[in-house]
Amino acid sequence: MGVPAAAVPSWFQRHRRTLFIFSFLVAPLTLYLVYVISPYVQAFQISLTDWRGVSGTPAFVGLDNYRRLLGDGVFWQAVTHNAALLVLLPVVTIVIALFFAFLLNVGGAKGTSGIAGSAFYRVVFFFPQVLAVAVVAVLFQQVFRPDGSGMLNGPLTALGIKPVGFLSDPGIAFWSVLGVMVWQAVGFYVVLFSAGLASIPSDMFEAAQIDGAGRVSLFFRITLPLLWDTVQVAWIYLGILALDVFAIVWVMTDQHGGPDFSTTVMAAEIYRNAFQYFRFGYASALGVVMFFFTVGFAILSLRLSRRERIEY
Repeated sequence: MGVPAAAVPSWFQRHRRTLFIFSFLVAPLTLYLVYVISPYVQAFQISLTDWRGVSGTPAFVGLDNYRRLLGDGVFWQAVTHNAALLVLLPVVTIVIALFFAFLLNVGGAKGTSGIAGSAFYRVVFFFPQVLAVAVVAVLFQQVFRPDGSGMLNGPLTALGIKPVGFLSDPGIAFWSVLGVMVWQAVGFYVVLFSAGLASIPSDMFEAAQIDGAGRVSLFFRITLPLLWDTVQVAWIYLGILALDVFAIVWVMTDQHGGPDFSTTVMAAEIYRNAFQYFRFGYASALGVVMFFFTVGFAILSLRLSRRERIEY
């Protein structure tokens, strides 16, 4: 007696779930390979050549571009500035954003609600996010003008104080760029942390206050531990922003990273070498280095900030 055909499922029947899932993934995976992975591979290939953007058959130079990087003083200046931003931008932005978010959500008289007008302040803090980065750079070019028409130097000049070269003094220009980046970024993370705080039950704050916890204890013992996952995400995003900063430096500063390369960053040097010096092979090598810096930072941050998830 033969086995019924229904008892022996066909290959299609056995794999129909896999085929169904694959049919939905094939299109996005193809687009990702063509428009994301393929450019990365091409960048690696170009970094091994002396391509200047015009020749159809660039010469293969191996690792010469990477050897040149090791002796390039401007490159090391750019790396130093990116490294400084990588540490300072996340720390300063997150500290300020956590402080304001705590005030807006738990800083009221009762300690379980925000201060008066917190909804209005959220809009005010978020406003810089509405502006394009180039607009912010042009705006602060005017704010930092070195003469009496600048928003900061104008009052100083009127008081008889020597104007400050916010963007013309090599010792101050970098800190001016950092200040602008913090000003633009902090509002978004105030809103992000406020959303995280809104999901924390108010009963937890009330119980802690009954036990005698003050504002500082509320922040460090309840708010920060329960917001840790959000802080971790913010840290990674801000770190990637610090490595990938370009528009503010290129538009706002003198000499697109000056004076004397005192504010230059890796992204600015990639653009300069590619589109001003027409050294696309060398610029691609810079891009490859920045790619590994960015990926390495994200992996390291995730590993170092990993901790047990707190349920509530």
